[in-house]
Amino acid sequence: MPTNILILSSGTRNKVVQYFKREMAGKVFATDCSNLGPAVYDADEAKIVPRIDAPGYIDEILSICKKENIKGVLSLIDPELSLIAKNADRFEAIGVTPIVSSYELCETSLDKFRMYDMLCKLGIPTGVCYPSIDIFEASRQAGEVDYPVFVKPQKGSASININEVRSKEMLTALFHDYDGLMIQEYMRGQEYGADVYIDLISGKCVSIFLKKKIKMRAGETDKSVSCHDENLFFQISEFVENVGYRGMIDIDLFYNEDEDKWYLSEVNPRFGGGYPHAYECGVNFPKLVINNLEGRENPVNIGDYRDGIYMMKYNELKMIPEENLAQ
Repeated sequence: MPTNILILSSGTRNKVVQYFKREMAGKVFATDCSNLGPAVYDADEAKIVPRIDAPGYIDEILSICKKENIKGVLSLIDPELSLIAKNADRFEAIGVTPIVSSYELCETSLDKFRMYDMLCKLGIPTGVCYPSIDIFEASRQAGEVDYPVFVKPQKGSASININEVRSKEMLTALFHDYDGLMIQEYMRGQEYGADVYIDLISGKCVSIFLKKKIKMRAGETDKSVSCHDENLFFQISEFVENVGYRGMIDIDLFYNEDEDKWYLSEVNPRFGGGYPHAYECGVNFPKLVINNLEGRENPVNIGDYRDGIYMMKYNELKMIPEENLAQ
């Protein structure tokens, strides 16, 4: 029987839906809480569902899985990852594989200070973070840090409410206006992104795509160029396998040329916004997912792509007559 997959909260991530549809013999189903979410119309079938925080949401998703003989489910937004992981046993009980890391790792990845604490304990270089103005100011007085700094929500995604701060006055104003903020030292150096796949069966890191970020927009990579670093590939593989990530993850990194040192900034345990660059260079995560769902381990094949391939995003339109909107 062909493998069917369900992509949750597809929103504007049309390319991911298209790629799965291109690779699959079975059907691709996509959900959104709005019938104006364009990506659902690239699926074989659109499913309009309640918001993820609505009562009975998971029951609705489980019902779709049973009705449509779904074999694997994944989400494209951070807040839903923990929800899927927390209910993994309910999906598995009906023969559905949640394509997500553990609940603990999803929670840690979403909480930037918890991630910082984990990286420190593992001895992995990362930007120093401060949970309060008082702690930051004490370090500043000790000469350990200075402005500028980044202020961001401790729990957040899509670069929402991230600000570069150059004065105590601005820092105080932000903490007055918003709750749940943290301070991170200014990350110096060139920013990179790594798309990584950890086999769902073996737990081995089997694929990595590295890109140098040229321009960002709304928290996603807008322009980038493919590149390699074998030493970094080894470090990433060791990190994700030791920690226990599964499936596709997106890692943000900085390379400080003066120190000849890589810094890990964030880990998002889902498809990253820049993943289309990897796919178009031949790094095929949907195929790796399908192999796993069909019981096949993927061989390790890291860095199998060309350097110097540029990605440039641009806007597209999808036009749907009112009578054809998903219900």
